[in-house]
Amino acid sequence: MTTKITVGDSDVLLVVDVQNDFCPGGRLPVPQGHEVVPFVNRLATHFRHVVLTQDWHPPGHHSFASSHAGRQPFETVDVVYGQQVLWPDHCVQGTPGAQFHDDLQIPHAQLVLRKGFRSPIDSYSAFYENDRKTPTGLASYLRERGLTRVFLAGLAFDFCVRYSAEDARREGFAVVVIEDACRGIDVGGSMAATRQSLAALGIATVAADAIARGGE
Repeated sequence: MTTKITVGDSDVLLVVDVQNDFCPGGRLPVPQGHEVVPFVNRLATHFRHVVLTQDWHPPGHHSFASSHAGRQPFETVDVVYGQQVLWPDHCVQGTPGAQFHDDLQIPHAQLVLRKGFRSPIDSYSAFYENDRKTPTGLASYLRERGLTRVFLAGLAFDFCVRYSAEDARREGFAVVVIEDACRGIDVGGSMAATRQSLAALGIATVAADAIARGGE
């Protein structure tokens, strides 16, 4: 029998980057990325508080392989803030690929947090840019709202979900990753590394059917 986790008023669902470019047919498709949509829609009905993140890059972003002569997508380069995986151009501001998946239906979401809009720096985490120093303001927002436990779902498990979960934990929030409501890319063993990192930080990973609304 699955142990249920009851959702309350101090919990928030963080839905990470469920955008067209990360789904089949997009510029940077996560394998089976579209499969998270029904999970996320259903999960969101259990939460009073929902935040959506949206990758939102300007043209020519420094993380794009096209911005580096002779480089190909998925190569790694050294930049001022460390190593950076180079990606295909994706989630460019105002393009269809940057929009949320058409079937994502969470009308009660209270915040859309855009990230990756600074040209020189990528932003996997919903809490910090990839320099691990520049905050997005999300931690302060959650504290101001009295939210103390963060549940995560979305794309991709081994990048933006992982970094968001790690930073939420380091910011002092209780964190739960709903793994079957995520899909991953798996670049250079990144899926296994993600599971190891989450376990080391004491971050729980659960299935969607473990989540129940208070009173259920």
